Amino acid sequence: MSWQAYVDDHLMCEIEGNYLSSAAIIGHDGSLWAQSSNFPQFKPEEITAAMNDFAEPGTLAPTGLYLGGTKYMVIQGEPGAVIRGKKGPGGVTIKKTNLALIIGIYDEPMTPGQCNMIVERLGDYLLEQSF
Repeated sequence: MSWQAYVDDHLMCEIEGNYLSSAAIIGHDGSLWAQSSNFPQFKPEEITAAMNDFAEPGTLAPTGLYLGGTKYMVIQGEPGAVIRGKKGPGGVTIKKTNLALIIGIYDEPMTPGQCNMIVERLGDYLLEQSF
């Protein structure tokens, strides 16, 4: 299966009538593996900052998480495994696998829990497959 199919079929899927606004799979080095058509144009330093937070949890909390120039307030996640951010009625979930970051961005009416479920379920699957 192509990486694009993972984004299209597993991240941009319907959950309880809701969908992510955008999603992507990005390598640890910031290389883009696949993305939805409307995923924001991110900067390499934004991915580097997220990777640094996975290595040293809490480094993003004071400054916020930036993705495509949008600032998200970092909220409770799982140190070294998941970063969650909130901005108004929407937010972002980033799950780290062995080789990639699985990123889902949502807006109302999707809930943070629904976004977490979609992103983390795919991330857990890829970890099981050694990705």
